[in-house]
Amino acid sequence: MLALWVGFLALVFLLLALDLGVFNRKDHEIGIREAFGWTIFWISLALVFNAVLCFFYKHHWMGLGLDPRYPSDGPQAAMLFFTAYVVEKSLSLDNIFVMALIFSYFAIPLKYQHRVLFWGIVGALVLRGVMIGAGVVLIQKFTWMIYVFGGILVLTAIKMATSGDEEVDPEKNPLLRLVRRWFPVVTRFEGHRFFVRENGRLAATPLLLALVVVESTDVVFAVDSIPAVIAVTHDPFLVFTSNVFAILGLRSLYFALAAVMNKFRYLKASLVFVLGFIGVKMLLSHLVHISTAISMGVIGAALTIGIVFSVIASYLEESPRRTETGARIPLGDRLTEKTLRKIWIAASGGTLILVGLAMLVLPGPGLFALAGGFAVLATEFTWAAVVTRHIRRHVAALSEKAKSSVK
Repeated sequence: MLALWVGFLALVFLLLALDLGVFNRKDHEIGIREAFGWTIFWISLALVFNAVLCFFYKHHWMGLGLDPRYPSDGPQAAMLFFTAYVVEKSLSLDNIFVMALIFSYFAIPLKYQHRVLFWGIVGALVLRGVMIGAGVVLIQKFTWMIYVFGGILVLTAIKMATSGDEEVDPEKNPLLRLVRRWFPVVTRFEGHRFFVRENGRLAATPLLLALVVVESTDVVFAVDSIPAVIAVTHDPFLVFTSNVFAILGLRSLYFALAAVMNKFRYLKASLVFVLGFIGVKMLLSHLVHISTAISMGVIGAALTIGIVFSVIASYLEESPRRTETGARIPLGDRLTEKTLRKIWIAASGGTLILVGLAMLVLPGPGLFALAGGFAVLATEFTWAAVVTRHIRRHVAALSEKAKSSVK
């Protein structure tokens, strides 16, 4: 079992080394197209790892699936990993808006933001590993801790529902005050350096200040998200690996969505529901059993509804409310046929993609559903058309290779 953990950590460090040392060795602004490409890469990598997990648990490689406390068969383990991954990925969306506020507060240039997020995620992996280990041990030693974690999630959901827009005041951050007490701070940027020499002393740059606030903010978010993932499964390997893959893709997701997160106004309500649902599930775990498939369906439906309502609200806000003469345009007239078509395509294509992702770990034609989802979205959205063309190109290349090998 130790070899399994060491092998996984080696894989993670290899991916991080390639990320910073090869693909992003030079500081540059990451555009939306590049960010979407990396987002698809990290999601695909997580799904491939999930398939490997299914095989390992099914054949009990390296002792996986032999502990009676944890899943013992491949499909069950794969479904638990996928559910935990979706939960962590969904909850991390709320973190994106906060990170954007932090970078704006410290005026961090776009070309340096990736490096701050990189080292922030490295620190987050270490801290979350410790927190996950502690959480799993507490659940195993004290069964009543499941009610404590459930209560934390319910209280967090209530707090999110009753609080207003996120406000970030780094000056109140105790770690930031500690850094300023230890080091003098310069206001200029020295490339991507976190420290510079100033009058013979080591001084902190704004990049370090932003990193400290990002790191401490992630700890706060982890207090909510880790109990939510532990509610899905108590298997420490599944909890940790799903967290790691969700966090690894957070950087690219940030650059893809940071500029448009304000348009997803009802996504917060969906996250409130998800947290509340998981919290109640934990509180009632000894009375009512809710299967992983049902939980995944409820979470997926909540997120889809939040996104669809956000898209509708965004279109209504951007459409004119009054005519040139000042007369108010009725709501029904503002919802034009073109707008409704876009909303319908976004909802149906997104649903197909969610179903396809679920089918990759459950019986069913997952790849066909994924291809169908992107094909539907491609009829209206340019980014989906680009993805669809790339898929067709790769499929055609694989088909030609197969034909040539047969000959």
